[in-house]
Amino acid sequence: MKTPVNKVKIINDPIYGFITIPNQLIFELIEHPYFQRLRRITQMGMSNLVYPGAHHTRFHHAVGCMHLMQKAVTVLINKGVRITEDEKNGVFIAILLHDIGHGPYSHALENSIVDGVSHESISLLFMKELNKEFKGDLTLAIEIFEGRYPRKFLNQLVSSQLDIDRMDYLKRDSFYTGVAEGNISSERLIDMLNVVEGQLVVEEKGIYSVEKFIVGRRLMYWQVYLHKAGVVAEKMLVNLLARAKYLANKGVQLSSSRALNYFLYKDVEDAFTLETLKTFSRLDDYDILSAIKDWISHEDKILSQLSEMIINRNLLKVELSSKPYGEDYLQKVKDQMEEKGWSKEDLSYFFVHDTISNQAYSDISSKIYLYYKDGNIVDIVEASDQLNIQALTKPVVKHFLCYPKGIKIA
Repeated sequence: MKTPVNKVKIINDPIYGFITIPNQLIFELIEHPYFQRLRRITQMGMSNLVYPGAHHTRFHHAVGCMHLMQKAVTVLINKGVRITEDEKNGVFIAILLHDIGHGPYSHALENSIVDGVSHESISLLFMKELNKEFKGDLTLAIEIFEGRYPRKFLNQLVSSQLDIDRMDYLKRDSFYTGVAEGNISSERLIDMLNVVEGQLVVEEKGIYSVEKFIVGRRLMYWQVYLHKAGVVAEKMLVNLLARAKYLANKGVQLSSSRALNYFLYKDVEDAFTLETLKTFSRLDDYDILSAIKDWISHEDKILSQLSEMIINRNLLKVELSSKPYGEDYLQKVKDQMEEKGWSKEDLSYFFVHDTISNQAYSDISSKIYLYYKDGNIVDIVEASDQLNIQALTKPVVKHFLCYPKGIKIA
């Protein structure tokens, strides 16, 4: 006799309290192995090496997003916006599954062993495969996710500059890192949402909450997501996985799980088949971490040293600059490394020169519009009396340089 499925499930979330799963279909999607994998994918990659509390997962985030989406839909319906039951279900599923394609340690995999395939593309592949399994019940959710559904505001709730995704991750990441600057008022922002002529807008009373949201996003990027230690840790992980892929291509045997082994020894850039997708669904942070621990004793010195440095948080030294580094300075660092015994091959992995950028608000892409009682709809940049909002429309680029500790530049 088959055990009956619990039709009403409540999850206790540290940010929002009790979250109710709205229906049986969404409950079954959450229970699916593809979605359960997100319990084993950290939300913030290597950031726990900077903020020890940042061990929360993509599972936390996705369920939190679904909860906020329920709140947003309720607010809009109460304001007279017509949203059908199918549309409600579609937008709940779209936000629930928006990150289902994330690989281990977030973006590190996209730049190393699964190069050329974005997590958004993999999310869509998962959704299409689930749609077959659930006999077409995800069709509308996929249309919303892809931005093809004619009612634009539903897509904007899932993906825009003031979407539910950002409302959750800023508040959640602020909570788990302890960085108070990101503690935005997502509830207030949602209460101020409305739809005018098919466009998602914020009522004028919400202007200060929007300003705080934009400023909070900027501060979280510089203080958390682009923290220099977190940036160098992710670069080291990317280089480590790239080295492992290089060795695998040379036929060198590397101990790893079956799932990780598949991606190390197979080129999947142009052929993300069903077999590849199912193998990817078994790949998570534990595969990567377990392999790194084992690779410390590998005979390849580059692989071994990078593994030991990551496991023991012995990170490369980082320099940040608002101006590009001169070629003379870069060459001095390389020369010093070679004098210390680092080979030219080592430089490819232990010398990193790159940029990071932060644009808190883009006045070119999907804008945040304020809706006034007189019927006017105004971009937040024009509506705000805060001069820094205008300044935050400009991307800020910083240059960084990483090299081994002990290298001293005259």
